[in-house]
Amino acid sequence: MILQEDVDLLRNIPLFRNIDSSKLKLLAFTAERLTYRPGDALFSQGDQGDAAYIIVQGEADVVIETPSGPLIVATVKKNDFVGEIAILCDVPRTATVKAKSEVVTLRIAKDVFFQLVTQFPQISVELMRELAGRLERTNQKLQQAVGEIKRLSVNPT
Repeated sequence: MILQEDVDLLRNIPLFRNIDSSKLKLLAFTAERLTYRPGDALFSQGDQGDAAYIIVQGEADVVIETPSGPLIVATVKKNDFVGEIAILCDVPRTATVKAKSEVVTLRIAKDVFFQLVTQFPQISVELMRELAGRLERTNQKLQQAVGEIKRLSVNPT
């Protein structure tokens, strides 16, 4: 029963929407279902990326370390995909993802993920759209922060 739930979950994620049912079933079968308690880290900034994660249930904060301490840059929830940057770019994790509530994930190993991208070019297109959207949101936040810094430097309180 859980296998079918995982297949249905995958089908609702834009990244996997156009994959046929048999491949989704194989992906769901090879993915590892993991549960995290509030405060647990799915992975930590600086770790080597060996898998990507799909949030099945719950919420988690995406946290980056800054000189002034940890900064929450996003919150992910059901159907969100995290951890792909480290496996795509073969770089250490760029952030820590920490469970905000009880979180259930599907962990997709790096080799399985690359097999999917190779077999289904549409996944690459959807992944580029997702990453471009994240970059756009980050740029907007950066522009707001720079504007606020300029405002404060001109009108210190």
